[in-house]
Amino acid sequence: MAEQHVTCSITNHIARITLNMPQAGNWLDLIMAQELSEVCEQINGNQDVYSVFLTGAGTVFSNGGDFLSADSGLKMVSPVESLASLDKPVVAILNGDAIGMGLELALACDLRIAANTGHFGLPQIIQGQIPANGGTQRLSRVIGKSASLEMILTGKILDAVTALEIGLVNRVVKTTELNSEADQLAASLAAKAPFALRYVKEAVNKGLDMPLEQGLRLEADLYFLLHSTTDRTEGIQSFLQKRQPKYRGN
Repeated sequence: MAEQHVTCSITNHIARITLNMPQAGNWLDLIMAQELSEVCEQINGNQDVYSVFLTGAGTVFSNGGDFLSADSGLKMVSPVESLASLDKPVVAILNGDAIGMGLELALACDLRIAANTGHFGLPQIIQGQIPANGGTQRLSRVIGKSASLEMILTGKILDAVTALEIGLVNRVVKTTELNSEADQLAASLAAKAPFALRYVKEAVNKGLDMPLEQGLRLEADLYFLLHSTTDRTEGIQSFLQKRQPKYRGN
C-alpha cells in the first residue's frame, strides 16, 4: 500500500494534518498537493471540527514544492488556497524550516507557532521566479509592505527570532516544547464556541478587504447571528452560574 503523503486525525474537535514525506523535506509535489486539497475539502464539510492544526513530519515543515504535472503540464488548484478557504481557525505548527511554497502554506493559516530552530523565506526570486501561491499578497498583509518587499526582492531567509520580531510568526518555542505548546492551544480552541471561532475569522479576514464602515457592519451582522445559536445561550448561562461552558456547535 502506497504511503500517504498527507495524514489527518480528528480528536476533541481538532483536525491535525501532517505533511508526511519527511525524507523529501515535505516537498509539495502533485500527490501531496492533491491529498492536502482533499483533506481540506473533507474538513470543511465536517461540523465536528472546530479548528485545524497543520504540521510536518520530521524536522522540516516544508522546503517548498511544485505541483506542475510532468504528464499534463497543467497546474492543479493550489492546496494553499484549499487551506486558506477553510472556515475554521487554522494553526501552522512550524516544526522546522518553511521555505518557498512551504512558507506560503504557513501564510494561508491564521496563526503560526514556530520551533526556535526554524528558518523562513520566499527565495523564488533567486531562481528568476516570484511566489505564485499567495506569497506576495499574504506576506504583506501579515508583516507589512516594506518588510515583505525586502524578503521577496532579496530572497533572504529569516531565523525564528527575526520572524517573531517582524510578526511573521506568533510564537517561538523550543523544539522540545512545540508539541506541548500546540496541545495547550488546541485545548483552548476546543473549549470555545465553534460558531464564534468561525465568525471571528470571517470578520477579520473579510474586513481587511473592506472599508472600515463595511467591516463594522459585517462585525455587527455576525454578532447578531450568534444570538440565534444555543451556544450563545450556554455562554451566558455558564457565566451566570460560574462554571465552564459546554459548547455543542449549534
